[in-house]
Amino acid sequence: MDSVVLTITTGVRPAVVDLTAEAARFVAGRGDGLLSVFVPHGTAGVAIMGTDTGIEEDLLDRLNLLFPRDDRWRHRHGSAGHGADHVIPAFVSSSTTVPVLNGELALGTWQSVVLVDPNADNPTRQVRLSFVSG
Repeated sequence: MDSVVLTITTGVRPAVVDLTAEAARFVAGRGDGLLSVFVPHGTAGVAIMGTDTGIEEDLLDRLNLLFPRDDRWRHRHGSAGHGADHVIPAFVSSSTTVPVLNGELALGTWQSVVLVDPNADNPTRQVRLSFVSG
């Protein structure tokens, strides 16, 4: 297995960051195998989704509707509604796996690998890319 850790700056507001180009560079020329994408954070996740005009904002809007930023959360440190940030990774996983064929990500036409970071309190994230040949 070969791994690399990316440092991603997401800023001071919730963000969806496209990781596809970095992932494609990492697997380029490696042959067939699997790419694992893992976020070692309790308040962020990764997803495979389309990244077309407005979809990222739609995702963040829906997460805010499902997980409101108010005082209903028992976990209460940080910004208002921060408890929601700790629940979201149960729905947006901390990892995903992408098949790699002949050194290229085997994603669908409109699919991208994204970091989903709802937490405005943590502007820097780590993402581990690991390739297992097969």
